[in-house]
Amino acid sequence: MTPEIVASSSSEADLELTILMPCLNEAETLGRCVQKAQGFLRNHHVRGEVLVSDNGSEDGSPDIAQRLGARVVHVPTRGYGAALIHGAMAARGKFVIMGDADDSYDFTELSPFLEELRGGADVVIGNRFKGSIRPHAMPWKNRWIGTPMLTVLGHLFFHSPVRDFNCGLRGFSRTAFERMDLRTTGMEFASEMIVKASLLRLKVAEVPTTLSPDGRSRPPHLRPWRDGWRHLRFLLMYSPRWLFLYPGLALVFVGAAGCAWLLPQTERLGNVGFDIHTLLYAFVAIVLGYQFIAFATFTKVFAISEGLLPNDPRIDRVCRYLTLEAGLIVGVVLTLAGLGGSVLAVSEWGKANFGALDPSRMLRLVLPSVFSLMLGVETICGSFFLSILRLRRR
Repeated sequence: MTPEIVASSSSEADLELTILMPCLNEAETLGRCVQKAQGFLRNHHVRGEVLVSDNGSEDGSPDIAQRLGARVVHVPTRGYGAALIHGAMAARGKFVIMGDADDSYDFTELSPFLEELRGGADVVIGNRFKGSIRPHAMPWKNRWIGTPMLTVLGHLFFHSPVRDFNCGLRGFSRTAFERMDLRTTGMEFASEMIVKASLLRLKVAEVPTTLSPDGRSRPPHLRPWRDGWRHLRFLLMYSPRWLFLYPGLALVFVGAAGCAWLLPQTERLGNVGFDIHTLLYAFVAIVLGYQFIAFATFTKVFAISEGLLPNDPRIDRVCRYLTLEAGLIVGVVLTLAGLGGSVLAVSEWGKANFGALDPSRMLRLVLPSVFSLMLGVETICGSFFLSILRLRRR
């Protein structure tokens, strides 16, 4: 959806910098932020504009921005990410520097961001921990729990070089913005930008910045626990390896080890005996792990097909072997093995005149047969499903 342009301070299309501010009822602080941003452009002789992306303010914020000479776009979709995406779409500058309109960031101190962008950086993130966090500017749970945890996970999951995952003052080139194809409309937009930049191997730089207490008399829009969960949820959903693949491989490994140990006979560790009950859990672990791995594959292929994740050469290599025909062959072999074991189990039961059997001995035949049937049918169905997911890519 194209944002509606309400007011413009310049009609030039070759501006170097757009200073972008998302806004939702920021009448108390917006004027100061706009004036500081305009002062930066004027004092540093930068050809640019101040753009306010209004998210449905009801306190006269758009009128304040217009009166001070800023350009305003109205964004019909609620959300921090929605405001920034629409604002970036409407920006006229070659570079965009975004920051909150609550006066917590100093728009007169943007030179380090612009210098990095001029030097070839695709994305520039402020680092409040290398800069300064003034007293009462950041809640303790954000400073010591939320931001550090998300930063560690971002590095672990996506090899992100960023050391302050949630800083709201950041810049990017218009070219990088188009490549990242950002989608999220809420607070997790901040994480999506860093994740996409890391996955696309864009040049990411960090500069020290200062966070001050915001100048509003009302509580902030941020809800630490809710928004923290949204960030964490986003990181997990964008990393099928950590959400599905690695747990699945671990389950398969543990289950296979348990089956290899207990399938021949009962085993003991000290005074504790392990028999068919433990063996059952080992087989269940294999099935669950197999399903996790299948979900990892499905999720990755779907995300790439929908443009949520960039193309991954490793997936292309794997998919050359994971054809429908190969999956059907493996599935049929597993199914036939399960049926053969089941027939053998019934034969053993017949030898006992269909009476009582030794559970420990018979379940060592029945369990592999049942789970082989399950894996065979799942493989056949999963192969068809994966082929359907790949139709759009083809």
